[in-house]
Amino acid sequence: MQPLDPQVHYGISDRSFLDRHPVQMDLLPDKLHTLRWKLNQKAKDEPKFRFYALYDRVYRKDVLEAAWKHVGKRNKAPGIDGLKAEDLLDTPGGVEAFLEEIHQELRNKTYRPGPVKRVWIPKADGKLRPLGIPTLKDRVVQMAVVLILEPIFEADFLDCSHGFRPGHNAHDALESIRENLGEGRKEIYDADLKGCFDTIPHDKLMACVRWRVADRNVLRLIEGWLKAPVVEMDERGKPKPPKRNDKGTPQGGVISPLLANHYLHWIDKRFHEKGGPFHWANARLIRYADDFVIMARWQGPRIEEWIRKTVEEWMGLTINREKTRVVKIEDGEGLDFLGYTFRYEQDLFGRSRKYLNVQPSKKSLKKARESLRELTSHRKCFKPTPAVVEDVNRFLRGWSEYFKHGYPRKAFRDLNFYARGRLIAHLNRRSQRKHNKPKDKSHYEHLQELGLLRL
Repeated sequence: MQPLDPQVHYGISDRSFLDRHPVQMDLLPDKLHTLRWKLNQKAKDEPKFRFYALYDRVYRKDVLEAAWKHVGKRNKAPGIDGLKAEDLLDTPGGVEAFLEEIHQELRNKTYRPGPVKRVWIPKADGKLRPLGIPTLKDRVVQMAVVLILEPIFEADFLDCSHGFRPGHNAHDALESIRENLGEGRKEIYDADLKGCFDTIPHDKLMACVRWRVADRNVLRLIEGWLKAPVVEMDERGKPKPPKRNDKGTPQGGVISPLLANHYLHWIDKRFHEKGGPFHWANARLIRYADDFVIMARWQGPRIEEWIRKTVEEWMGLTINREKTRVVKIEDGEGLDFLGYTFRYEQDLFGRSRKYLNVQPSKKSLKKARESLRELTSHRKCFKPTPAVVEDVNRFLRGWSEYFKHGYPRKAFRDLNFYARGRLIAHLNRRSQRKHNKPKDKSHYEHLQELGLLRL
C-alpha cells in the first residue's frame, strides 16, 4: 500500500492524517536500526523487563537527525511559535544548529515542552475535532522518543492491533474481518469510543508506560507533553489565555498515536487473558487504533458487559452508545469499518447462496465526491487546466490504492463518471466563453488527452 497524501481527504476516516507518523526504515541510519532491533529483542526476551537507561539514546545526534528527517518534511502547519521547517533554511546554521540546540538542551536537561496550538478541523458529522499542533522543536523531540520507545512497545502489541504500527495497515484489519466471517463469526459488536484520544486519563496512561519504562527522564518528557498548556487563537488570530491539560493525548502530536496505541493495547491484553471473551466466547478482536470490532458466533449480554466494565470502569474511556451496535451480518445488515462495507448479498446469477460483498462504503463515496468537488470548484480557476487534472489524478490514485480490495468496480465506475462531470463543468466555467475543445472530439476524448485518470 503506497503512502497517501496527508493533505488530501480520502474518506477513509474523519481523523486527520496529520496524526499519523509511521517510522520509515529507509530514513534510519544503520546504527539506529541496530539499536532499535536490540531494544525490540530485549523486550521480547524479557516481557517484564523495565528499561531504565533510555534518555541518553533519545538525544543521540543520529537519533535527532533521523527524527528531523521524519518530522521536517511533514511539518506543514506551524506551532504556537510560528516556526516552519523551511524557515530554518534562512537562519544561521540552519538545521544543523537547530538540532545541536536540541541536543544540548536535552543533554543538560534544560529542555521544556512548549505550549500546544489548538485548531479545529471538521468531522464527517459536521462537528469539530480538536487538533493540537506542537512546536517544531517539540515534534522533533517527540519523534526521537518514538524512535526509541516504539520497538519496545511493539514487542508487547498483539496481532489483533493494526493501526499506527510499522508493518501493519488497514488492509490487514479488513482481511482479518473477512477471515473471521468465513469461520462463522457473523455477529459483530461494532464499538465506537467517544473522543478516545482526548479522554485518556493521564495517571492510567503513565502507569501503562511505567510498566515498560523506568527511566525518569523519559517519563518526565512524556508527562511534560501531556500536561503542556493548550493555546487557542481568537477571531483576530491572537492567542487566548492558555489552558492546562488534565487528560488526553493531543491529536497532532507525533508521540500521541504511539501512546494511545500503548494504552489501548490493554484492551487487547485483557481480551485474550483467561477471563476474556477470546476463551469463553471463542470471540475475536480486530482493532485499528480506537476503532474495534468483536466478532463471535453469537453476541450475548456477557460480551457487552465485559466491554463496558473493561473500557469504561477499568480504563476510564466512554463508549458512544449512539454509534455502537451489534451487527448481525447474516441477516442482511452491513458492517462499516475503515471506509469499507461488509454485507452478504444475493448471488447475481440466481444461485441460492449469498456471497460476501466488500466494497467502499456510502460514506466513503460521499467524502470522495466532496473532495473532487473541492478540487474542481470555482476557487481553482486560477490554476492551469493540466494542474487541476493532475490534482484530480493524484486524489484518484490515492483513493483507488486504498479501495482496490474487495469488489470496488461499481464505486470506481461511479467515481469516474462524477470526476468527468466535475471537470467538464470546471472547464466550461473557466471564462465567460466555454472551454474550447477540438470540434471533432467529445468531452470524454478531450479529457483523455488532458490525461484524466480512469479507475
